[in-house]
Amino acid sequence: MVMNSKLKTTLFSICLMAASILTQAQDQALIYGKVNTIDGDSYEGQIRWGKEEAFWTDIFNGNKEENENYRYLTRDDRNELRDRQRNRRSWGNSWISWNSNSDWETTHEFQARFGDIKMLEIDRRSEVKLTMRNGEEFYVSDGSNDFGTEIHVMDAELGKTSFKWSRIESIEFMDTPNSLQDKMGEPLYGTVEFYGGEYTGFIQWDHDERLSTDILDGDTRDGDMKIEFGKLASIERDRGGSNVVTASGRELYLRGSNDVNSGNRGIIVTTDFGRIDIPWREFKKVTFQSAPSSFKKYSDFANLSEISGTVSTVDGGEFKGKIIYDLDEEYTFEMLQGNDDDVKYIIPFESVKTITPKNYDYSQVELKNGETLTIGGARDVSEDNAGVLVFTGGGDPEFILWEDIKEIRLD
Repeated sequence: MVMNSKLKTTLFSICLMAASILTQAQDQALIYGKVNTIDGDSYEGQIRWGKEEAFWTDIFNGNKEENENYRYLTRDDRNELRDRQRNRRSWGNSWISWNSNSDWETTHEFQARFGDIKMLEIDRRSEVKLTMRNGEEFYVSDGSNDFGTEIHVMDAELGKTSFKWSRIESIEFMDTPNSLQDKMGEPLYGTVEFYGGEYTGFIQWDHDERLSTDILDGDTRDGDMKIEFGKLASIERDRGGSNVVTASGRELYLRGSNDVNSGNRGIIVTTDFGRIDIPWREFKKVTFQSAPSSFKKYSDFANLSEISGTVSTVDGGEFKGKIIYDLDEEYTFEMLQGNDDDVKYIIPFESVKTITPKNYDYSQVELKNGETLTIGGARDVSEDNAGVLVFTGGGDPEFILWEDIKEIRLD
């Protein structure tokens, strides 16, 4: 069949329109906002956090400066927690420190996606005030490389501009425009195969490279190669290096760089339910592909809520209401962490359906998308969990120790 020129033109226009819609959807996944400096100047555009975070689903990490939830515990509750901690010390495990007045101090990690944050204000070099989308405020102290790093802004008029942490007063996050005229690159997206299976989503290579303009570095027999990720079709681990295939089909064997050998810090995949951090020794292959149009944009993070559900106990009790998990997490944007051997999972509570303790170190976690994980090696899912508070309505909350929990079913 011979296609007439009018039909060819129509099909070409449809293809251009589809490509434009996909690009716009990808643009809305990029972090966007206004950086205000200590001198009162403002710069607005796409934002990248250091060399890493670039998308609304990326995570800001730090430490919570205080936890007021311990005030709900009775003297007996505190004594029991203290006794449990002292018993574990003999096994080299410690998670609560006690002072001479028998009060405790404990450090809880803060994790939230950039899409959950409304504003970040730098109080001191090692402390920020975070205002969340629901109006809640958190004072978060230094606990990761998200503090003290450079912040990059693709200002519409000035182009890419970089700011030292000490020059920034605040950052206001806002909806990303449907289409960005200038940006730092396209998202890396694809399927990562590892010895435990495979996941498809955003790719963060070597805990670092996120965008199509980032560089894969390595040596070939002919010399050093620096290739933009946007020009790659796949990377496969092989012996002391990697087999690399470009988008045009050229095949290369690269070695001699932590991008392509055992010095790689791991490959993070951000899926529809959370993040999976796959160490190099578990990694097999990544195949890059075009990203879908179903990216989370800033407006998708607006409905933050408290964690609520039903806690069933081993003695047949059942308590329903607002839940504070591990005496710490109380909002659905906060994260549940656990490991499957060396593979690490970081999952927002909004993606969790049930949590069932299985033994002293592991729990079974059922996700709302139907997937079930058995994860351990972290306090969220092991006996190191400090227990849960359940506000059943009126009066003080019910405190339930971890070993007394049969199942937690979230709303």
